[in-house]
Amino acid sequence: MQQTNVKPIDCLHFIDGKFVPSFDGKTFDNINPATEEKLGTVAEGGAAEIDLAVQAAKRALNGPWKKMSANERIAVLRKVGDLILARKDELAALESLDTGKPIWLSGSIDIPRSAYNFHFFSDYIRTITNEATQMDDVALNYAIRRPVGVIGLINPWNLPLLLLTWKLAPALAAGNTVVMKPAELTPMTATALAEICRDAGMPDGVVNLVHGFGPNSAGAALTEHPDVNAISFTGETTTGKIIMTTAAKTLKRLSYELGGKNPNIIFADSNLDEVIETTMKSSFINQGEVCLCGSRIYVERSAYEAFLEKFVAKTKELVVGDPFEPKTKVGALISDEHYERVTGYIKLAIEEGGTILHGGKRPEGLDKGYYLEPTIITGLDRNCRVVQEEIFGPVVTVIPFDTEEDVLDQVNDTHYGLSASVWTNDLRRAHRVAGQIEAGIVWVNTWFLRDLRTPFGGMKQSGIGREGGMHSFEFYSELTNICIKL
Repeated sequence: MQQTNVKPIDCLHFIDGKFVPSFDGKTFDNINPATEEKLGTVAEGGAAEIDLAVQAAKRALNGPWKKMSANERIAVLRKVGDLILARKDELAALESLDTGKPIWLSGSIDIPRSAYNFHFFSDYIRTITNEATQMDDVALNYAIRRPVGVIGLINPWNLPLLLLTWKLAPALAAGNTVVMKPAELTPMTATALAEICRDAGMPDGVVNLVHGFGPNSAGAALTEHPDVNAISFTGETTTGKIIMTTAAKTLKRLSYELGGKNPNIIFADSNLDEVIETTMKSSFINQGEVCLCGSRIYVERSAYEAFLEKFVAKTKELVVGDPFEPKTKVGALISDEHYERVTGYIKLAIEEGGTILHGGKRPEGLDKGYYLEPTIITGLDRNCRVVQEEIFGPVVTVIPFDTEEDVLDQVNDTHYGLSASVWTNDLRRAHRVAGQIEAGIVWVNTWFLRDLRTPFGGMKQSGIGREGGMHSFEFYSELTNICIKL
């Protein structure tokens, strides 16, 4: 087990350009989800460390970072991306140690995408233009764009480096300074990223990092701090509601990407082999711990049995096990607590009348680690909790439908609205159905295909606002309109 030459790292805070312990010396253990063994220790921060980091970010906001030209800032951001790629193997190993995900996934998607986020937004700065409007011969109006200020970035544990860079790169590109609070379960690549930012030439205080927990700790202190101007949060919907309550006291700007219970709609005229190939990914990649995973699968009744036969057969081929084994397709869930939560939903599915076609249990021979077989459930109706609530694991429900109206009624009957997939070879149907789904992003005959210029975010309880391209800059910058009488 765990064949890697990369050693885990102990994680300190990064404040004002220096790695520092907590004031009171408190730490907590970082646990490997694949082995249940201790990886190292993590500094446990709270209100004092957050305040120190925010004050450093405030000083840096109007210091060397502001005085840098756009070209100088672009060069630093691009170098961050370059250094991520230069340390790709190390970062991929740290990510897999922290999360339990397969090393091929960290190395082929997570780390390269993290570097690309910095390369993309460093280039994007050059494309930004501002508005100018002439009021006949009376006045000329033009807008100038400036940073929002100190930004709090609160990150989840499922795609730690990828999602952190997705926030950090545009925040810095717009000229802001930041305080990062990574998930306590996955601290290592965030710590490495702080080091990379320093090595790329980021001035002291521009990027700060405080480890710790959420409620009544570092996370709460960050969202409540009066000198933090905005919060970007990716995570669970309940936590998002708590952050909104605390942030309201100082009217902080908020950007949320929250939970999802995403439908995967399969019409009988689609190519089932193509559907199955992508559905295996959209159901079980990253152990199903992806907010965009298609966990509610709806299949037109005439193709239902054929789909299930192929889907179950392919799922049985997935290798569950050591993240560092090349053949592994499904690694370990993130923690003991999360493992109990996911398996609790499987027990609930049986109580609600569901049938487990495959999975639902720990794989044989894996007595250590939070491993769970990919699980396919049928026989549940739209009102069951397992169909309605986000599970965030390798668990999917499969439900037949008869008409477009029927399936649209079911897929929109949810508090969530993050993403959806539609599979059909009927062009008119594709447009018709996609346009009626209440979700922030709808894929047709594909999944997880992203152009970083396009808007990304959720409806309902899946989020607030959009990110990507200019949408990110709209959040991370303030506009001032200047009116000059002619």
